[in-house]
Amino acid sequence: MGNLAKKITMVFGAGCLGGLANSLAVWIFGVYGITSAFGVKIAPQLSAPWLYPRVVWGGIWGLLFLLPLMQKSFLLRGLIFSLGPTLVQLFIVFPMKANKGLMGLDLGSLTPLAVIVFNAIWGLTAAIWLRWTNNHS
Repeated sequence: MGNLAKKITMVFGAGCLGGLANSLAVWIFGVYGITSAFGVKIAPQLSAPWLYPRVVWGGIWGLLFLLPLMQKSFLLRGLIFSLGPTLVQLFIVFPMKANKGLMGLDLGSLTPLAVIVFNAIWGLTAAIWLRWTNNHS
């Protein structure tokens, strides 16, 4: 496999893993009532139709890790790259696709903070996985 193909495969896989971690965090916070305790109405059911697109989109967002930015600070890199899906969720998905208001505020005033935290989980998981696999390949 060519070097570029290997890189694409690795970042997509890392993004998928990040998407899985993000999704499980969202689900667990919902199951244990953590989001509702903060007045955020996000408590999805864990199901294949809910999980599958989140994992795939996590992989697609993982392609950001192909950008040669801040390669020495992998955690900061993951956090900065997590701003991409955060902005899309807050300014496109919630208001235009889900009809939950700008930044999902119809789901609660702390929804933007929840989205930032959950997407940070995506970015950190992907960055840590890429760092770990890079050191073990």
